[in-house]
Amino acid sequence: MKFPLPTRHFAPAVVFLGLLTLWVPSSAEAQRDRGFSTPATLTNEVKHFVRLLEEVHYNRDSVKPRDYASVIPDFMGELDGQRLFFLASDKEAFLGANPSDRLYWNITTLGKIDYAYEIFTRYEERTRSRITWIFDELQKPFDLSTTETYAYDRSKAEWPATPEAADELWRRRLKFELVSELLGKKAAEDPAALDAAKTKVRKRYERMLKNVAEIESLDLAEMFLSTLARLYDPHSTYFSSDTYEDFNIQMRLQLVGIGAMLSLEDDVCVVKEIVPGGPADISKLIKPNDKIISVGQVGAEPVEIIGMKLRKIVDLIRGGKGTKVHLSIQPADATDSSVRREVVLTRDVVKLDSARAFGAIFEVPDAEGNLAPIGVITLPTFYGPDGSAGGPDSEQTSATGDVAKLIAQMQAAGIKGLVLDLRRNGGGLLSEAIDLTGLFIQRGPVVQVQSYYREIKVDEDEDPRIAYSGPLAVLVSRFSASASEIVAGALQNYGRAVVVGDSSTHGKGTVQTVVEMRNVIPSLARAPVKTGAAKFTVQKFYLPSGSSTQLKGVIPDITLPSIDDYLPIGEKDLPHALVWDEIPSSFFDGKPLAPSVLSPLRDSSVARQQQLEEFSYLRKSIDFFKSKQEQKQVSLNLEERRRQKEVDDAFKKEMDAEKARLAQNDFKFREFLLAPPPPPRIKAAPSPDDVDDPTELSTDDDNARYGKMDVHLRESLRVLADALALGKQRELWTGDTAPLTAHISKKGGSPLVR
Repeated sequence: MKFPLPTRHFAPAVVFLGLLTLWVPSSAEAQRDRGFSTPATLTNEVKHFVRLLEEVHYNRDSVKPRDYASVIPDFMGELDGQRLFFLASDKEAFLGANPSDRLYWNITTLGKIDYAYEIFTRYEERTRSRITWIFDELQKPFDLSTTETYAYDRSKAEWPATPEAADELWRRRLKFELVSELLGKKAAEDPAALDAAKTKVRKRYERMLKNVAEIESLDLAEMFLSTLARLYDPHSTYFSSDTYEDFNIQMRLQLVGIGAMLSLEDDVCVVKEIVPGGPADISKLIKPNDKIISVGQVGAEPVEIIGMKLRKIVDLIRGGKGTKVHLSIQPADATDSSVRREVVLTRDVVKLDSARAFGAIFEVPDAEGNLAPIGVITLPTFYGPDGSAGGPDSEQTSATGDVAKLIAQMQAAGIKGLVLDLRRNGGGLLSEAIDLTGLFIQRGPVVQVQSYYREIKVDEDEDPRIAYSGPLAVLVSRFSASASEIVAGALQNYGRAVVVGDSSTHGKGTVQTVVEMRNVIPSLARAPVKTGAAKFTVQKFYLPSGSSTQLKGVIPDITLPSIDDYLPIGEKDLPHALVWDEIPSSFFDGKPLAPSVLSPLRDSSVARQQQLEEFSYLRKSIDFFKSKQEQKQVSLNLEERRRQKEVDDAFKKEMDAEKARLAQNDFKFREFLLAPPPPPRIKAAPSPDDVDDPTELSTDDDNARYGKMDVHLRESLRVLADALALGKQRELWTGDTAPLTAHISKKGGSPLVR
C-alpha cells in the first residue's frame, strides 16, 4: 500500500533532470547551526520578481499587501505537507506579530526573504528533534494488535496542538509504517521481521535528515517565492537557475550530456540506466551499477564527487555539445574497490524521444463486422524548437511536424478515420497547439487570448493546407490541460471532431510567460552568472466561440466512466484559480456537431457502456477505488490489515484475470513510430530502497506504447467507426462535406500534407 510520506517537498522521489535523474540520497546526519542569507544577486531577483507579479500578472488586482500573511502557513505546508513536524504554536508564533506589512516591505523593498529562512530553521529543528525521538522510539516494543487507527492523509489537517499530541500522532504514524512494511512478509510475527521493518523505517528517516541538511538558500528561495506567486494563481512560480534549465530541456525534448541516469547510494554516484543512442551507450565503456568517483573537464583537475549533491554532479557532467568529460569509474564487477577505469566521453545531444508523438493503426469492426483501419496518434506534450542553446533548430523536433509525418504514413496505409489521443497531454507551446489544429482545418481562428486590459487577440491558422481531412475524434481526460484543451475545444467548435473522454478536461485556461530574470535586471544582463526565471500568468484562453477553457475545461461530446473524475486533479481543485467567463465569439467557418450527428453517436456509446463487459469491469474498478478514497482511517492492527490485504489482493487478482480475458478481444494494431524502435534501456536491478514498495515497480516493456484493454481508447475507436457509418448517409452531410470531415473551399484546393 502506498502512503503519503512525512513531508511533501523532501519526500523520496524521482526528479526529472533530463536524462540525469535524482534518486533518493543515502542516510547522513543533518548539518547543524546553519545560517541562511539572501545573496545580492538573489535580492535583486526577489524585488524584480514581485514587481513583475504586481505590474504584469493578469490577476494583479486581486492580491493586496495584507494577503502576504497567508504565505507563511502555505510555506509551512510546502515544507511539512503531512502536518507532522510543526506545532500549531509555530504557526501562531510566525503569524502572531501581524507580519503582512513587514513581510511585504522586506520582499518588495529590500528583496529579503528572511521569513523563509526563519520558518525553515524551525522546521529543521523540529525535524532533527523528531527524528531523534523516532530513533529512540524504534528501540521500544510496539503493540500491533490494538484497535487504534491512523489518518494516513493529513495534508488538510491542523498541526498538532501540543508536543504531547505530536508524540501520540507519531506513535501511531510509526505503527502505521511498521504495519505497512510487515504486510508483505510471510513471517511477520517473527521478531526478526519486526527488526527488519524498524531498520527500513529508520533508514527512511536517515535519508530525510540528509535531504533536509542539503537544502540551500536558493532552494528555499524557489519554494518561498513560488508560494508567494501562487497567491495570484496556481500556475505562477519562480524557477531557480537549475529548474529553469530543466524546463527548457523539457520544451526542447533534448539535452547535451552523456545519456545516463544516476543515483546516490551511500554518498556514491551510481549509474542506474544507460539510454540507447547516447554517448555512454555508444562508447560501451559504462555499465549499470558502475560508480563514478570523479569528474574532470579538459585542462582542469578532476573533482572527486563522493558525498556531493547529485544536482552538482549533474552540473559537472553536463556541458556543451562536442566537449569532453573525463570520468573516473569504479566498475560494478570489480572485486577490488580500489580498481579505477578512466573514461572520456564526448557530450552530445540526447533526444528525449519518450515524449514524442507516436501512433498505430487499429483494425476496428463496424456494425456489419467489417474491419476498418483507424489510426491513433498519441501526443504526450506540445513540444517544439525554442531557439535556445543545445543545438540548431534543425536538430529539434516539433509536435506539429511529428503529427504531420505520422498522418502521412497512416494515410499511405489507408486509414479511414483518426483518433488524436491527448489524455496525458498537460500542454506546452501555444504556437504548436495553433499549428497542430491547422493540420485539420483549412484556416481560421483557433484560440482567442485576452489580456489584463481586456484586449482580445485572435490567433488563427493561416495556412490553407490540411494534413488530414477525414473523420476525426479527440480523446481527452482530466489530465488534458492548457494547449490540449485549446486543440480539443477548437476542433469541437468547428464540428471537426467528436470529443470523447472524462466528464471534462483539466480546466487550465490561462497563458503563462517565462521571463529569465537577467532580461529584466540590467545589472545581470551580461553578468557571468546563471539567473532564475519568473513564470506568471499574463492572459486567458478562449475558444473561437468565446467560451473560456478556464475552470470548466472542455466538456466532451461523449462522456465515459473514469476514475479520474474522483481525483482532485482539476483546475477547480487548486487554490486561487481564476474564474470562468466568456467573451464575444470570433468569426469562424464552422459550428459544433449537429444533434442529428451527435445524438446517434452518443446513444450508441451509451448502449455499449451498458452492455459490454469491459465497461462492467471499468465500473467495478471505479467502485473499488471510490471505496478506498472514502476510507480516511486505516487500522493499526496487523492481523486486521492482513485480512484486508488478502481481500484486496483477491479482488485485484480477480480483476487482473478479467482484464487478461477481456484483452483477448483487443483490436489488432500496427505501430507507427518516427524512428526505428530503440532497444530496451539498459537498467540496473532495482534496489529495495529505490521505492517504498518494490512490488509496485512497473514491469512493462519500455517499448510498449499501447497497453492492453484500454477501455477509453477502444470506445473512441468504436465511436469513430460509428461516424464512418453515419458518413454514408447523405442527408447528414453539410453541402458536400460528410460529418466530422474538413470542409474544403474551392479557393483552398486539395488537402496537402504540410
